[in-house]
Amino acid sequence: MKKIFNNILILAAFLSIGCAEDFLDQIPTDAVSEELVFTTTGNAWAALNGIHRAMFLRYDSQGQPGEGGVMMYREVMADDVVLTSQGNGWHVSNSRWLTHINENAGDVRFVWRFYYRIIANANMIIANIDNAEGPAQDRNEIKGQALAYRAWAHFNLVQIFAQRYEPGGTNSQLGVPIVIEPITEGGPRNTVAEVYAQINSDIDEAMNLLTERRNTKSHFNRSVLHGVKSRIALTQGNFQVAAQEANLARQDYPLMTTAQLYDGFNNFDNPEWMWGSHQIDDQQTFFASFFAYMSVNFNSTVIRTNPKAINSSLYAQISNTDVRKGLWDPNASNPTLRDPFIEEVTLANYSKFDYMNRKFLAQGNASSVGDVPYMRAAEMFLVEAEALARSGQDGAAQAVLFELVSARDPGYTKSVNVGQSLINEIMIQRRIELWGEGFRWYDLKRLNLPLDRTGANHVGSVINNKFVVPASSNEWVWRIPRDELNANPAMVQNPD
Repeated sequence: MKKIFNNILILAAFLSIGCAEDFLDQIPTDAVSEELVFTTTGNAWAALNGIHRAMFLRYDSQGQPGEGGVMMYREVMADDVVLTSQGNGWHVSNSRWLTHINENAGDVRFVWRFYYRIIANANMIIANIDNAEGPAQDRNEIKGQALAYRAWAHFNLVQIFAQRYEPGGTNSQLGVPIVIEPITEGGPRNTVAEVYAQINSDIDEAMNLLTERRNTKSHFNRSVLHGVKSRIALTQGNFQVAAQEANLARQDYPLMTTAQLYDGFNNFDNPEWMWGSHQIDDQQTFFASFFAYMSVNFNSTVIRTNPKAINSSLYAQISNTDVRKGLWDPNASNPTLRDPFIEEVTLANYSKFDYMNRKFLAQGNASSVGDVPYMRAAEMFLVEAEALARSGQDGAAQAVLFELVSARDPGYTKSVNVGQSLINEIMIQRRIELWGEGFRWYDLKRLNLPLDRTGANHVGSVINNKFVVPASSNEWVWRIPRDELNANPAMVQNPD
């Protein structure tokens, strides 16, 4: 979005962060023209692969590993992921709700640039792919992927940098700039309503172009688009659409087994995973990795001193027959009661705190490699159940919820709750199932709920006693980065 961007500079940026090696061999220049890149669909595929890899590569700081980094911010700003100590400082300021309201903060600049970089590169593909030489099916596939990325990135931006979407409201509040073509100048902020209209238009157009065909789960296919559309509809309060799209999305993805549940949430070959970034060994990003901060075993200072834990009050609501309860250790600080798994995967000098995570595993103590989960079938069950319950279809919601939870908890019986009690049960299951995967802060904001960390194991000295944030607070809206304000005279800052 910055004023200094131009097409060639943006293109060079994404080529430098990871297009296919064979493409770099074919065009070994530092500055290549747009027309040359999109001469053939083969070249365009390589450009698209650059966006896929941009999802998990390091940006300005080791704490900015693409989408995995933003997922971490969203989790530590909410209530269910607990920082057990200040450690070496990573994410502490985020958890205190200080970073995102600082327009000069590097993390704020990163989040803005990250999503707009995805959009800028998608726009170059969309603007040029129709004239590329190659099979029509490939042109459709490439364009559909790019449209999906553009919709997804705008969806994240408007949730982060604008006030929440109000179902049934005019949503005339300032959103973020809609960017649908390669630009050299930053534009004004569109309304939240306008941004969502563009998001839905892009998703629908992508749906018309994509099929189930794809080479890897790091790419979009039609099922994943149904999933993204269900998230958008749920946020907008379009519950019929949300339930329908979530149901379509999950059809070809069976729920994982109990054994797979304990595999470490690091492999997108898991049958339940619908979409995620795949990282291979020679793409090691070391400390710039989701698993360098969220895993239980990577040998980094932040993991050794500040392992992530689950909110103890949420943990207490997990049934004793639920196999997911073993994804955290409530007795980790006590060597005589500790889960042996914690000893097996960690080194002697790792700090161990009660309720610490054993859900996420890096490849090993010396390797932060791991696939990052962006969408799983379990989420789609939960979206469908929530949407059905919020639209008054209690029986259908109970059935969908039972299908998911009974696969995790052999002692679970079909819910008899109705109305708000059923919705509350579904939301508890959502918090348990999706812990650490980047959803909780979004959920609080979309539902206009306050942050409430009281009565649990959050450490006051770590979060600077930031236990409560009212739903009405302007703190729920990230500040626009100062660099963007300086470069774009049409930009308006969010209120304090």
